[in-house]
Amino acid sequence: MINLWNPQHVSLAIGLMTALFLGMIHGITPDEHTWPITFSYAIGSYSTQGGMRAGFYFSAAFTVQRAIASQLAYFTLVGFLMKPGEETIIYFLVGLVMVISGYYVLYRGKSFHLLPWVEKLLPPMSEDGKPVPVKLALLHGFVAGWGTGPMATILYTVIAPTMPASWLGFMPGFLFGLGTTMMQVVIGAAFGRWIERKKLDGKVKAFIGQFVAGNTLFYGGMLFVLIAAITSWIPGLMDWGIATGIHVHNLDTMNIGLILVIVIVAGIGGSSIWRALWKVQEAARAR
Repeated sequence: MINLWNPQHVSLAIGLMTALFLGMIHGITPDEHTWPITFSYAIGSYSTQGGMRAGFYFSAAFTVQRAIASQLAYFTLVGFLMKPGEETIIYFLVGLVMVISGYYVLYRGKSFHLLPWVEKLLPPMSEDGKPVPVKLALLHGFVAGWGTGPMATILYTVIAPTMPASWLGFMPGFLFGLGTTMMQVVIGAAFGRWIERKKLDGKVKAFIGQFVAGNTLFYGGMLFVLIAAITSWIPGLMDWGIATGIHVHNLDTMNIGLILVIVIVAGIGGSSIWRALWKVQEAARAR
């Protein structure tokens, strides 16, 4: 029988199905490493299809990372993946990538005066009126995937090590990523569809998409970096949490990760949408 809360090794089939279902839960529940990024690029694409691509690109790279980490866990490197402070490092790297991407989106690819080599690693920005390039989400997905949490712990310590052969070590991570992809495509489509349905001119939608995506990535990334700095001084902060009574991973505890999702998506993203619409209305009144 499948136990998604506290799985035990039962059989190969049950283990793989558990990995897939856990990935689906991971993709659909608020997670600080997925929702802020999918939200940003889905809004930036201002379309249902663009939102689906944003969710797919992010999760495809995430799937590759989880498959690699799952294989490493099989070969007993789980101690390295779970070492104290690892999550703080991932927060810093995720935040740094978000800040760079946010700057790039806001200023349409203008030169990084201090880091000009970074431009060579990013896709070219198109002219105004075009969607934000969602392929940027590929980089986010691979970096963010190295974060740990309850589901990653289950994946690396319970499911991956019980694979009957070394060549199957990657399968739990792959299926976990596949489950995440399925849900992130749906979420990305929903975010993209929301702005697509607004009765706005194409260039106006492009402006709103760019403004919201850029601000969410840039300021959300700065928040990630700030949290990483604070938790490097106060390591126990990453373990802080208040039980919610909800028996679902990612929702069972009000912790730093869940607070980040709320602040970045609802706070920064929501306020950016309001400010963008206000700017559009002001411009219309000025004409």
